[in-house]
Amino acid sequence: MIKRYTRPAMGRLWEERAKYERWLAVELAATEAQAELGYIPADVPAEVKAKAAFDIDRIEEIEAELHHDVLAFLTNLSENVGPAGRFIHHGLTSSDVVDTALSMAMRDAADLLIKDVEELIAVLKEQAVKYKHTVMVGRTHGIHAEPMTFGLKLLLWFFEMGRNLERLKTARREIAVGKFSGAVGTYSNIDPQVETLACAKLGLAAAPVSSQVIQRDRHAQYMSAVAIVGATIEKIATEIRHLQRTEVLEAEEPFAAGQKGSSAMPHKRNPIITERLTGMARLLRGYATAALEDVALWHERDISHSSVERVAVPDATILLDYMLDKLTVVIKDLSVYPDNMAANLDKSLGLVFSQRVLLALVGKGLAREDAYRLVQHSAMRSRQEKTAFKENLLNDGEVAAQLSSEELETCFDAGQYLGNIDKIFDRLKEN
Repeated sequence: MIKRYTRPAMGRLWEERAKYERWLAVELAATEAQAELGYIPADVPAEVKAKAAFDIDRIEEIEAELHHDVLAFLTNLSENVGPAGRFIHHGLTSSDVVDTALSMAMRDAADLLIKDVEELIAVLKEQAVKYKHTVMVGRTHGIHAEPMTFGLKLLLWFFEMGRNLERLKTARREIAVGKFSGAVGTYSNIDPQVETLACAKLGLAAAPVSSQVIQRDRHAQYMSAVAIVGATIEKIATEIRHLQRTEVLEAEEPFAAGQKGSSAMPHKRNPIITERLTGMARLLRGYATAALEDVALWHERDISHSSVERVAVPDATILLDYMLDKLTVVIKDLSVYPDNMAANLDKSLGLVFSQRVLLALVGKGLAREDAYRLVQHSAMRSRQEKTAFKENLLNDGEVAAQLSSEELETCFDAGQYLGNIDKIFDRLKEN
Protein backbone atom coordinates (compact mmCIF):
# COMPACT_ATOMS: atom_id res chain seq x y z
CA MET A 1 0.00 0.00 0.00
CA ILE A 2 1.23 3.46 -0.80
CA LYS A 3 2.53 5.61 2.04
CA ARG A 4 -0.31 8.09 1.61
CA TYR A 5 -2.76 5.69 3.24
CA THR A 6 -0.45 3.86 5.65
CA ARG A 7 -0.58 4.57 9.38
CA PRO A 8 2.66 3.71 11.24
CA ALA A 9 1.56 0.88 13.54
CA MET A 10 -0.25 -1.06 10.83
CA GLY A 11 2.47 -0.32 8.28
CA ARG A 12 5.17 -1.79 10.53
CA LEU A 13 3.33 -5.11 10.67
CA TRP A 14 3.77 -5.57 6.94
CA GLU A 15 7.34 -4.42 6.48
CA GLU A 16 9.75 -6.97 5.05
CA ARG A 17 11.78 -7.06 8.25
CA ALA A 18 8.67 -7.76 10.30
CA LYS A 19 7.83 -10.68 8.03
CA TYR A 20 11.25 -12.27 8.54
CA GLU A 21 11.07 -11.63 12.27
CA ARG A 22 7.84 -13.62 12.36
CA TRP A 23 9.41 -16.39 10.30
CA LEU A 24 12.26 -16.51 12.78
CA ALA A 25 9.83 -16.61 15.70
CA VAL A 26 8.06 -19.56 14.10
CA GLU A 27 11.34 -21.44 13.56
CA LEU A 28 12.46 -20.72 17.12
CA ALA A 29 9.14 -21.91 18.55
CA ALA A 30 9.41 -25.16 16.60
CA THR A 31 13.01 -25.64 17.72
CA GLU A 32 12.11 -25.06 21.37
CA ALA A 33 9.19 -27.49 21.16
CA GLN A 34 11.36 -30.14 19.50
CA ALA A 35 13.95 -29.79 22.25
CA GLU A 36 11.37 -29.95 25.03
CA LEU A 37 10.06 -33.21 23.60
CA GLY A 38 13.54 -34.65 23.17
CA TYR A 39 13.73 -34.70 19.38
CA ILE A 40 16.78 -32.47 19.19
CA PRO A 41 19.51 -31.69 21.79
CA ALA A 42 18.27 -29.58 24.67
CA ASP A 43 20.97 -26.92 24.25
CA VAL A 44 20.12 -26.20 20.60
CA PRO A 45 17.34 -23.60 21.07
CA ALA A 46 19.51 -21.34 23.22
CA GLU A 47 22.39 -21.52 20.75
CA VAL A 48 20.10 -20.90 17.77
CA LYS A 49 18.41 -18.00 19.51
CA ALA A 50 21.73 -16.42 20.43
CA LYS A 51 23.15 -16.65 16.93
CA ALA A 52 20.04 -16.37 14.75
CA ALA A 53 20.20 -13.29 12.58
CA PHE A 54 19.22 -12.45 9.05
CA ASP A 55 20.19 -9.88 6.49
CA ILE A 56 17.52 -8.84 4.00
CA ASP A 57 20.01 -7.97 1.28
CA ARG A 58 21.68 -11.35 1.69
CA ILE A 59 18.33 -13.15 1.58
CA GLU A 60 17.45 -11.39 -1.65
CA GLU A 61 20.82 -12.31 -3.09
CA ILE A 62 20.29 -15.98 -2.26
CA GLU A 63 16.70 -15.93 -3.51
CA ALA A 64 17.85 -14.58 -6.86
CA GLU A 65 19.68 -17.87 -7.27
CA LEU A 66 17.30 -20.30 -5.55
CA HIS A 67 13.98 -18.72 -6.56
CA HIS A 68 12.57 -19.79 -3.18
CA ASP A 69 12.12 -17.21 -0.44
CA VAL A 70 11.90 -19.58 2.54
CA LEU A 71 15.01 -21.53 1.48
CA ALA A 72 16.83 -18.24 0.99
CA PHE A 73 15.84 -17.20 4.51
CA LEU A 74 16.90 -20.55 5.99
CA THR A 75 20.21 -20.48 4.12
CA ASN A 76 20.99 -17.06 5.53
CA LEU A 77 20.04 -18.21 9.04
CA SER A 78 22.31 -21.24 8.77
CA GLU A 79 25.18 -19.04 7.64
CA ASN A 80 24.90 -17.17 10.92
CA VAL A 81 23.98 -19.98 13.30
CA GLY A 82 26.59 -22.52 12.20
CA PRO A 83 26.38 -26.27 12.92
CA ALA A 84 23.32 -25.96 15.18
CA GLY A 85 21.48 -24.59 12.16
CA ARG A 86 20.91 -28.13 10.95
CA PHE A 87 18.14 -28.44 13.55
CA ILE A 88 16.26 -25.40 12.25
CA HIS A 89 13.18 -26.29 10.18
CA HIS A 90 13.44 -29.89 11.42
CA GLY A 91 10.52 -31.85 9.96
CA LEU A 92 8.81 -28.72 8.65
CA THR A 93 7.73 -27.53 5.24
CA SER A 94 7.74 -23.96 3.95
CA SER A 95 4.01 -23.44 4.49
CA ASP A 96 4.38 -24.35 8.16
CA VAL A 97 6.47 -21.21 8.48
CA VAL A 98 4.77 -18.91 6.00
CA ASP A 99 1.18 -19.71 6.95
CA THR A 100 1.78 -19.65 10.69
CA ALA A 101 3.61 -16.35 10.42
CA LEU A 102 0.83 -14.92 8.25
CA SER A 103 -1.71 -15.92 10.89
CA MET A 104 0.34 -14.01 13.45
CA ALA A 105 0.37 -10.92 11.28
CA MET A 106 -3.35 -11.09 10.52
CA ARG A 107 -4.13 -11.61 14.20
CA ASP A 108 -2.07 -8.56 15.16
CA ALA A 109 -3.63 -6.51 12.35
CA ALA A 110 -7.06 -7.52 13.63
CA ASP A 111 -6.12 -6.23 17.07
CA LEU A 112 -5.38 -2.81 15.58
CA LEU A 113 -8.59 -2.82 13.55
CA ILE A 114 -10.64 -3.83 16.58
CA LYS A 115 -9.18 -0.92 18.52
CA ASP A 116 -10.01 1.40 15.60
CA VAL A 117 -13.61 0.22 15.51
CA GLU A 118 -13.99 0.62 19.27
CA GLU A 119 -12.81 4.23 18.99
CA LEU A 120 -15.26 4.92 16.17
CA ILE A 121 -18.10 3.33 18.13
CA ALA A 122 -17.40 5.60 21.09
CA VAL A 123 -17.56 8.71 18.87
CA LEU A 124 -20.75 7.53 17.16
CA LYS A 125 -22.40 6.99 20.54
CA GLU A 126 -21.36 10.42 21.78
CA GLN A 127 -22.67 12.16 18.68
CA ALA A 128 -25.88 10.13 18.63
CA VAL A 129 -26.72 11.24 22.15
CA LYS A 130 -25.77 14.84 21.35
CA TYR A 131 -28.17 15.00 18.39
CA LYS A 132 -30.84 12.71 19.82
CA HIS A 133 -33.55 15.36 19.54
CA THR A 134 -32.26 17.26 16.49
CA VAL A 135 -35.22 17.01 14.14
CA MET A 136 -34.68 16.43 10.44
CA VAL A 137 -36.57 14.85 7.59
CA GLY A 138 -36.19 11.15 6.95
CA ARG A 139 -35.82 10.23 3.30
CA THR A 140 -36.69 7.11 1.37
CA HIS A 141 -35.78 6.80 -2.31
CA GLY A 142 -34.17 10.23 -1.82
CA ILE A 143 -37.65 11.72 -1.25
CA HIS A 144 -38.97 13.29 1.97
CA ALA A 145 -40.72 10.62 4.03
CA GLU A 146 -41.41 11.45 7.70
CA PRO A 147 -39.67 13.39 10.50
CA MET A 148 -36.84 11.72 12.40
CA THR A 149 -33.76 12.95 14.26
CA PHE A 150 -30.13 13.16 13.26
CA GLY A 151 -29.25 11.30 16.44
CA LEU A 152 -31.31 8.34 15.29
CA LYS A 153 -29.29 8.20 12.07
CA LEU A 154 -26.08 8.13 14.11
CA LEU A 155 -27.53 5.53 16.47
CA LEU A 156 -28.20 3.23 13.53
CA TRP A 157 -24.54 3.55 12.49
CA PHE A 158 -23.47 2.89 16.09
CA PHE A 159 -25.29 -0.43 16.27
CA GLU A 160 -24.12 -1.51 12.82
CA MET A 161 -20.52 -0.77 13.70
CA GLY A 162 -21.04 -2.80 16.86
CA ARG A 163 -21.95 -5.78 14.70
CA ASN A 164 -18.82 -5.14 12.67
CA LEU A 165 -16.80 -5.25 15.86
CA GLU A 166 -18.12 -8.74 16.55
CA ARG A 167 -17.36 -9.78 12.96
CA LEU A 168 -13.74 -8.70 13.35
CA LYS A 169 -13.41 -10.47 16.70
CA THR A 170 -14.76 -13.66 15.15
CA ALA A 171 -12.43 -13.31 12.17
CA ARG A 172 -9.48 -12.77 14.52
CA ARG A 173 -10.31 -15.95 16.40
CA GLU A 174 -10.63 -17.98 13.21
CA ILE A 175 -7.34 -16.76 11.73
CA ALA A 176 -5.28 -17.14 14.93
CA VAL A 177 -4.18 -20.69 14.14
CA GLY A 178 -0.88 -22.21 13.14
CA LYS A 179 0.31 -25.48 11.66
CA PHE A 180 3.45 -27.59 12.05
CA SER A 181 2.22 -30.73 10.32
CA GLY A 182 4.63 -31.12 7.44
CA ALA A 183 4.40 -31.45 3.70
CA VAL A 184 0.82 -32.68 3.29
CA GLY A 185 -0.40 -32.33 6.86
CA THR A 186 0.27 -35.91 7.96
CA TYR A 187 2.92 -35.20 10.67
CA SER A 188 5.04 -37.83 8.93
CA ASN A 189 8.28 -36.17 10.05
CA ILE A 190 7.15 -34.29 13.13
CA ASP A 191 5.26 -35.09 16.32
CA PRO A 192 1.83 -33.43 16.57
CA GLN A 193 2.81 -32.37 20.08
CA VAL A 194 5.44 -30.10 18.52
CA GLU A 195 2.62 -28.26 16.76
CA THR A 196 0.63 -27.86 19.96
CA LEU A 197 3.62 -26.56 21.93
CA ALA A 198 4.96 -24.31 19.19
CA CYS A 199 1.59 -22.73 18.46
CA ALA A 200 1.07 -22.03 22.16
CA LYS A 201 4.42 -20.26 22.29
CA LEU A 202 3.27 -18.03 19.42
CA GLY A 203 -0.11 -17.26 20.95
CA LEU A 204 -1.96 -19.35 18.39
CA ALA A 205 -4.25 -22.36 18.44
CA ALA A 206 -3.21 -25.39 16.42
CA ALA A 207 -5.28 -26.03 13.30
CA PRO A 208 -7.21 -29.25 13.99
CA VAL A 209 -6.43 -30.59 10.50
CA SER A 210 -4.45 -29.05 7.68
CA SER A 211 -3.10 -30.02 4.31
CA GLN A 212 0.19 -28.41 3.38
CA VAL A 213 -1.50 -25.10 4.12
CA ILE A 214 -3.88 -23.61 6.63
CA GLN A 215 -7.24 -23.74 4.90
CA ARG A 216 -8.16 -20.54 3.13
CA ASP A 217 -11.78 -20.38 4.24
CA ARG A 218 -10.31 -18.76 7.34
CA HIS A 219 -8.61 -16.06 5.30
CA ALA A 220 -11.74 -15.55 3.20
CA GLN A 221 -13.81 -15.04 6.35
CA TYR A 222 -11.29 -12.51 7.63
CA MET A 223 -11.16 -10.57 4.37
CA SER A 224 -14.95 -10.65 4.09
CA ALA A 225 -15.23 -9.15 7.57
CA VAL A 226 -12.81 -6.41 6.52
CA ALA A 227 -14.89 -5.74 3.40
CA ILE A 228 -18.14 -5.58 5.38
CA VAL A 229 -16.65 -3.00 7.73
CA GLY A 230 -15.62 -1.08 4.62
CA ALA A 231 -19.16 -1.32 3.27
CA THR A 232 -20.52 0.24 6.45
CA ILE A 233 -17.94 3.02 6.18
CA GLU A 234 -19.06 3.61 2.60
CA LYS A 235 -22.68 3.68 3.72
CA ILE A 236 -21.93 6.39 6.29
CA ALA A 237 -19.69 8.30 3.89
CA THR A 238 -22.31 8.26 1.15
CA GLU A 239 -24.91 9.68 3.54
CA ILE A 240 -22.61 12.48 4.65
CA ARG A 241 -21.80 13.28 1.02
CA HIS A 242 -25.49 13.66 0.30
CA LEU A 243 -26.10 15.78 3.40
CA GLN A 244 -23.26 18.07 2.29
CA ARG A 245 -24.79 18.82 -1.11
CA THR A 246 -25.49 22.51 -1.64
CA GLU A 247 -29.22 21.85 -2.03
CA VAL A 248 -29.31 19.95 1.29
CA LEU A 249 -26.48 21.26 3.51
CA GLU A 250 -27.54 19.57 6.72
CA ALA A 251 -24.08 18.33 7.66
CA GLU A 252 -20.52 18.70 6.36
CA GLU A 253 -17.29 16.85 6.91
CA PRO A 254 -14.50 18.87 8.61
CA PHE A 255 -12.72 21.58 6.64
CA ALA A 256 -9.40 22.62 8.16
CA ALA A 257 -8.13 26.16 8.47
CA GLY A 258 -6.15 26.93 5.34
CA GLN A 259 -7.66 24.03 3.42
CA LYS A 260 -8.60 24.67 -0.21
CA GLY A 261 -11.35 22.89 -2.07
CA SER A 262 -10.56 23.65 -5.69
CA SER A 263 -7.66 24.91 -7.76
CA ALA A 264 -10.10 27.02 -9.80
CA MET A 265 -13.06 27.86 -7.53
CA PRO A 266 -12.18 29.42 -4.16
CA HIS A 267 -15.68 28.91 -2.79
CA LYS A 268 -15.60 25.12 -2.95
CA ARG A 269 -15.85 22.98 0.18
CA ASN A 270 -15.92 19.47 -1.18
CA PRO A 271 -16.55 16.18 0.70
CA ILE A 272 -13.13 14.82 -0.26
CA ILE A 273 -12.63 12.55 2.75
CA THR A 274 -15.95 10.76 2.44
CA GLU A 275 -15.50 10.47 -1.32
CA ARG A 276 -12.09 8.91 -0.69
CA LEU A 277 -13.61 6.44 1.77
CA THR A 278 -16.27 5.49 -0.76
CA GLY A 279 -13.60 4.63 -3.32
CA MET A 280 -11.49 2.67 -0.85
CA ALA A 281 -14.45 0.46 0.06
CA ARG A 282 -14.44 -0.73 -3.54
CA LEU A 283 -10.89 -1.97 -3.12
CA LEU A 284 -11.80 -3.89 0.03
CA ARG A 285 -14.60 -5.69 -1.77
CA GLY A 286 -12.18 -6.61 -4.53
CA TYR A 287 -9.71 -8.03 -2.02
CA ALA A 288 -12.49 -10.06 -0.38
CA THR A 289 -13.41 -11.53 -3.75
CA ALA A 290 -9.76 -12.46 -4.33
CA ALA A 291 -9.65 -14.18 -0.93
CA LEU A 292 -12.74 -16.20 -1.79
CA GLU A 293 -11.04 -17.28 -5.02
CA ASP A 294 -8.11 -18.55 -2.91
CA VAL A 295 -10.20 -21.11 -1.03
CA ALA A 296 -10.09 -23.70 -3.83
CA LEU A 297 -6.50 -24.90 -4.31
CA TRP A 298 -5.28 -27.96 -6.17
CA HIS A 299 -5.14 -31.12 -4.04
CA GLU A 300 -3.17 -30.53 -0.83
CA ARG A 301 -2.04 -27.12 -2.06
CA ASP A 302 -0.70 -25.01 -4.86
CA ILE A 303 0.68 -21.48 -4.58
CA SER A 304 -1.92 -19.57 -6.58
CA HIS A 305 -3.06 -18.01 -3.29
CA SER A 306 0.39 -16.78 -2.32
CA SER A 307 0.77 -13.98 -4.84
CA VAL A 308 -2.75 -12.76 -4.03
CA GLU A 309 -2.16 -12.64 -0.29
CA ARG A 310 1.16 -10.81 -0.56
CA VAL A 311 -0.82 -7.87 -1.94
CA ALA A 312 -4.38 -8.25 -0.71
CA VAL A 313 -3.95 -8.92 3.00
CA PRO A 314 -1.50 -6.10 3.81
CA ASP A 315 -3.30 -3.64 1.56
CA ALA A 316 -6.77 -4.45 2.93
CA THR A 317 -5.77 -4.14 6.57
CA ILE A 318 -3.74 -0.98 5.93
CA LEU A 319 -6.65 0.56 4.03
CA LEU A 320 -9.27 -0.31 6.64
CA ASP A 321 -7.06 1.02 9.42
CA TYR A 322 -6.79 4.32 7.53
CA MET A 323 -10.50 4.40 6.70
CA LEU A 324 -11.59 3.84 10.29
CA ASP A 325 -9.30 6.58 11.54
CA LYS A 326 -10.53 9.05 8.93
CA LEU A 327 -14.19 8.29 9.55
CA THR A 328 -13.70 8.72 13.29
CA VAL A 329 -12.31 12.21 12.65
CA VAL A 330 -15.17 13.03 10.29
CA ILE A 331 -17.85 11.98 12.77
CA LYS A 332 -16.14 13.65 15.72
CA ASP A 333 -15.69 17.00 13.94
CA LEU A 334 -18.79 16.89 11.74
CA SER A 335 -20.44 20.25 11.12
CA VAL A 336 -24.18 19.86 11.76
CA TYR A 337 -26.77 22.48 10.76
CA PRO A 338 -30.07 22.02 12.67
CA ASP A 339 -31.58 25.18 11.17
CA ASN A 340 -31.07 23.79 7.67
CA MET A 341 -32.57 20.50 8.78
CA ALA A 342 -35.67 22.33 10.01
CA ALA A 343 -35.88 24.39 6.83
CA ASN A 344 -35.60 21.30 4.64
CA LEU A 345 -38.31 19.60 6.66
CA ASP A 346 -40.61 22.55 5.94
CA LYS A 347 -39.92 22.39 2.20
CA SER A 348 -42.32 19.50 1.85
CA LEU A 349 -45.23 21.86 2.73
CA GLY A 350 -46.39 19.46 5.41
CA LEU A 351 -46.54 16.37 3.22
CA VAL A 352 -44.36 14.44 5.68
CA PHE A 353 -47.40 14.26 8.01
CA SER A 354 -49.60 12.44 5.50
CA GLN A 355 -49.57 9.12 7.36
CA ARG A 356 -50.93 10.75 10.52
CA VAL A 357 -53.84 12.17 8.54
CA LEU A 358 -54.41 8.78 6.93
CA LEU A 359 -54.54 7.05 10.32
CA ALA A 360 -56.79 9.74 11.79
CA LEU A 361 -59.30 9.19 8.98
CA VAL A 362 -59.13 5.42 9.43
CA GLY A 363 -59.74 6.02 13.13
CA LYS A 364 -62.95 7.85 12.19
CA GLY A 365 -64.22 4.74 10.46
CA LEU A 366 -63.17 5.25 6.84
CA ALA A 367 -61.90 2.30 4.87
CA ARG A 368 -58.16 2.54 4.43
CA GLU A 369 -58.48 2.72 0.64
CA ASP A 370 -60.92 5.65 0.90
CA ALA A 371 -58.77 7.46 3.44
CA TYR A 372 -55.70 6.95 1.28
CA ARG A 373 -57.52 8.39 -1.75
CA LEU A 374 -58.52 11.54 0.13
CA VAL A 375 -55.07 12.16 1.58
CA GLN A 376 -53.27 11.46 -1.67
CA HIS A 377 -55.57 13.85 -3.57
CA SER A 378 -54.61 16.76 -1.32
CA ALA A 379 -50.98 15.68 -1.26
CA MET A 380 -50.66 15.62 -5.04
CA ARG A 381 -52.32 19.01 -5.22
CA SER A 382 -49.72 20.39 -2.80
CA ARG A 383 -46.91 18.99 -4.90
CA GLN A 384 -48.28 20.40 -8.15
CA GLU A 385 -49.45 23.79 -6.92
CA LYS A 386 -46.83 24.32 -4.18
CA THR A 387 -49.60 24.90 -1.65
CA ALA A 388 -49.69 23.93 2.01
CA PHE A 389 -50.87 20.39 2.54
CA LYS A 390 -52.82 21.26 5.70
CA GLU A 391 -54.74 24.03 3.93
CA ASN A 392 -55.67 21.70 1.09
CA LEU A 393 -57.01 19.20 3.60
CA LEU A 394 -58.99 21.87 5.44
CA ASN A 395 -60.55 22.92 2.14
CA ASP A 396 -61.49 19.37 1.21
CA GLY A 397 -65.13 18.84 2.16
CA GLU A 398 -64.79 15.06 2.49
CA VAL A 399 -61.88 15.42 4.90
CA ALA A 400 -63.57 18.25 6.84
CA ALA A 401 -66.62 16.02 7.27
CA GLN A 402 -64.44 13.55 9.18
CA LEU A 403 -61.83 15.68 11.00
CA SER A 404 -62.21 18.99 12.81
CA SER A 405 -59.54 21.64 12.33
CA GLU A 406 -58.28 20.88 15.85
CA GLU A 407 -58.01 17.16 15.10
CA LEU A 408 -56.25 17.91 11.85
CA GLU A 409 -53.84 20.25 13.61
CA THR A 410 -52.67 17.48 15.92
CA CYS A 411 -51.70 15.44 12.86
CA PHE A 412 -49.09 18.05 12.00
CA ASP A 413 -47.24 17.84 15.32
CA ALA A 414 -43.77 16.42 14.70
CA GLY A 415 -43.60 15.37 18.34
CA GLN A 416 -46.08 12.59 17.62
CA TYR A 417 -43.56 11.07 15.23
CA LEU A 418 -40.66 11.47 17.62
CA GLY A 419 -42.29 10.42 20.87
CA ASN A 420 -40.51 7.08 20.99
CA ILE A 421 -37.00 8.35 20.23
CA ASP A 422 -36.07 8.23 23.91
CA LYS A 423 -37.27 4.62 24.10
CA ILE A 424 -35.06 3.73 21.14
CA PHE A 425 -32.09 5.39 22.83
CA ASP A 426 -32.78 3.40 25.99
CA ARG A 427 -31.32 0.47 24.04
CA LEU A 428 -27.93 2.10 24.46
CA LYS A 429 -28.04 1.06 28.10
CA GLU A 430 -27.81 -2.53 26.93
CA ASN A 431 -24.61 -1.77 24.99
